[in-house]
Amino acid sequence: MSSFPNSPRLLKGGIVLIDPTTSAVRRIIALQYNPDSISRTLQVQGIGGESGDRSEALRLKGPPVETIKVDAEIDATDQLEIADGLATQVGLHPQLAMLELIVYPTSAQLQANNDLAQAGTLEIAPMESSLMLFIWSKQRILPVRLTEFSITEEAFDAALNPIRAKISLGMRVLSVNDLSFTHKGGSLFMSYLQNKEQLAQKVASSAFTVLGINGI
Repeated sequence: MSSFPNSPRLLKGGIVLIDPTTSAVRRIIALQYNPDSISRTLQVQGIGGESGDRSEALRLKGPPVETIKVDAEIDATDQLEIADGLATQVGLHPQLAMLELIVYPTSAQLQANNDLAQAGTLEIAPMESSLMLFIWSKQRILPVRLTEFSITEEAFDAALNPIRAKISLGMRVLSVNDLSFTHKGGSLFMSYLQNKEQLAQKVASSAFTVLGINGI
């Protein structure tokens, strides 16, 4: 416990998985430790190529493609010190499995598709995953798709259970270009964009003199 009772509560970043049809929350995953940095890249979605039509030079065909990269750490040391039953038996396996299952279809989905194939079904729809939300404060609640996922296990107990690991996540923000305006993910993206517009309006515009000119 902090020795400063009036100190602000440290919020955690995390992931929320929701049902893509009903929007019911399936799982909330809080990061054990907030990463020191987050890398974000915005790829502009223009229309013309390098020598495109002059009439298209300033046009945008949609929101930029935003990608996010996060490196997070998980550690079972504290749980092992207090002899936590789960940590002493299987280390970090449950936490790693929880994250890895984001990119797996369920065993039930695989079995159902196999049953359809065995029954002679000619067209089998790809399996739908949960809608993943990356949450980094109430200013950033983003519908995302996991594009990169790597795990580095750095320490093990006597039974070779991992007890310390680094997780690297690459995510692509899903916009209304990817999801419909009526989809839960699409409405969350619009809220994110509108909040960004409101935040930008709070910053006063600079004067021409700051740039060393009197006008244009």
